Amino acid sequence: MRRFQVWAPLPKKVEVQVGGKIFPMTAGANGWWTADVSLAGPGEDYGFILDGAGPFPDPRSAWQPGGVHGLSRLVDAGRFQWTDGHWQAPPLSSAIIYELHVGTFTPGGTFTSAIEKLDHLVDLGITHVELMPVIEFPGDCGWGYDGVDLYAPHHEYGGPEGLKRLVDACHARHLAVILDVVYNHLGPSGNYLAKFAPYFTSTHSSPWGPGINYDGANSDEVRRFFCDNALMWLRDYHFDGLRLDAVHGIFDASAEPFLEQLGNEVRRLEAKLGRHFVLIPESDLNDPRLLWPHERGGFGLDAQWSDDFHHALHAVLTVERNGYYADFGSLANLCKAFRNAYVYDGCHSAYRRRRHGRTPEGLSGHRFLGYLQNHDQVGNRAQGERSGRLMSEARLKLGAAAVLTSPFVPMLFQGEEWGASTPFLYFTDYREPALAGAVREGRCREFAVFDWKPEATSDPQARETFERSKLNWTELVRAPHADLLDWHRQLIRLRRNEPALNDGWLETVRTRYDEQNKWFVIERGPVSMAFNLSDRLQHLPLQPGIYHLLIASDPAVEVVGGTLSMPPDSVVILKSDERRGSEVLPVG
Repeated sequence: MRRFQVWAPLPKKVEVQVGGKIFPMTAGANGWWTADVSLAGPGEDYGFILDGAGPFPDPRSAWQPGGVHGLSRLVDAGRFQWTDGHWQAPPLSSAIIYELHVGTFTPGGTFTSAIEKLDHLVDLGITHVELMPVIEFPGDCGWGYDGVDLYAPHHEYGGPEGLKRLVDACHARHLAVILDVVYNHLGPSGNYLAKFAPYFTSTHSSPWGPGINYDGANSDEVRRFFCDNALMWLRDYHFDGLRLDAVHGIFDASAEPFLEQLGNEVRRLEAKLGRHFVLIPESDLNDPRLLWPHERGGFGLDAQWSDDFHHALHAVLTVERNGYYADFGSLANLCKAFRNAYVYDGCHSAYRRRRHGRTPEGLSGHRFLGYLQNHDQVGNRAQGERSGRLMSEARLKLGAAAVLTSPFVPMLFQGEEWGASTPFLYFTDYREPALAGAVREGRCREFAVFDWKPEATSDPQARETFERSKLNWTELVRAPHADLLDWHRQLIRLRRNEPALNDGWLETVRTRYDEQNKWFVIERGPVSMAFNLSDRLQHLPLQPGIYHLLIASDPAVEVVGGTLSMPPDSVVILKSDERRGSEVLPVG
């Protein structure tokens, strides 16, 4: 006997179709309908009929083998045999995160094929794998942010069992796994939730569609739907944390906002299971209240993406100034980002034409993720250009050094470690012609602010766009990729071995810079990182002390007297000992 249940307060009659047969459902409290069906077991397809229309997929479907418009399929949740019973994720403060997209990470583009490359991540020094959304989305390929079946792993990737195998394989290699989830909107194709219940509201909207009803009538069950989803990923799929997409698109005037409720419920699950979980929101508001503890009036979340650090670093290395990069580009901004995480912490933003942000005073650098690339900053460009297409190999090394020696939790985007030449483009697979056309037009409008020509953009709907975005793993052993890969390995080992580089206290970060001569120095305790961004040899003054050369991007770097001789576009990392004096000893 199998009990089917669904929250559907809008229709007057609900039936469930199982194995081609239709069974009536009984209305209960708060809009819930139930039906007990005999001989319904794993592998059976089913759907709900609402007032005679349908069948529609289950809003809480665990598997959609036929895609977003197909029937749901029952699964045996206890079938998979986990091997990670003693697993415990390492602390976020010691993390090196690697963001990947399952469909383009490997030629196979599945959960199973991703397992084949996990040893590469271990060898690199990665501790946490962050998966872009894997829920059921329209078509065969996409980024996953237009998903509609929040409980179902994408069928083309390998479904529920394939995802469990990937997480289990990561844990066997001592890799924690974070899942990117989207709780600010749902995609337009295959989105049947509004037929069941008031999941959406007309009082506000997100940039991607109707707003989620987190604070209106019947919102208790809506919030339950999303909280239960988060708990499911952590409990049933053994994820170690969640990355919460664009929480600035969540509007909630409740006394206990949804994000606070979600955090509280995750902490209760954490205590129950005895496992550590992390919640990492993405927000462009520069609002530290997301990270403040409850006692201070915050939401108590763990860390957030630091776009200001990315923008400041990208603008300095590429000299781009269009779009939101207009607010960045100076060494002063970059050095402030190293010390403060937020560049805009209540000061005026020319791009926004208003004051923006709030000071994150008192927060550790470990509460922020720092990166040179991520899926947004690459994929939302007209040609999906990675940093390797926008800057020289020398500057790629500077960018890697800035990220991996920063006081923040470093994050790399798939292929970044070897300077992958393949782009990461925006791709979709909508089967509705009108929707496909709207996506193409919308992308062109977004690019206008960056002065990118529409004709230069790739067609999101073209299969070639998706195929071009797949990593080329044969590059690893070829120049210059092998050298870049070795550089990343050296930097990660250095971060591991130097206590000062694992210290997240922003108060101890010291910076010096010269805008005109294009150099800057970041000091973190006894470790100093010196960057020469000019096109000429520079002699940078050193603080008095005895120095040891730890690593340099250019073998021509020299320490002469009390100055550091640096070739163009080079970085050097030095360590001083406790003694004081004027002696400078380069020790390789």
